[in-house]
Amino acid sequence: MLEAANNNELPPIPAKRYFTIGEVSELCGVKPHVLRYWEQEFPQVKPVKRRGNRRYYQRQDVIIIRQIRSLLYEQGFTIGGARQRLSGEGAKEDLNQSQQVIHQVRLELEEIYHLLRR
Repeated sequence: MLEAANNNELPPIPAKRYFTIGEVSELCGVKPHVLRYWEQEFPQVKPVKRRGNRRYYQRQDVIIIRQIRSLLYEQGFTIGGARQRLSGEGAKEDLNQSQQVIHQVRLELEEIYHLLRR
């Protein structure tokens, strides 16, 4: 969903497990108060909250926020339209990804099985 042209404008996502709201703000090109608002509007964005209600976003959250940013700012969707688009496409993508993971695991298990039979 995130187009390559839009991706080039944003910095690459570092290989970290958790990101602070400030880091996500820089990675996605939106201000922290916008991220807090989007948490309320999009159920897909669920940062982990720790001490003192500090938010820690995971890589998947950053990717979803970039998709939301693209829908709202580049593609001209309303918040309701973006929410609907994410829920519809997100469900299809999750199913497709799950099927791919299951297929990959099955192939790896078959390889292990053949190695053990030797």
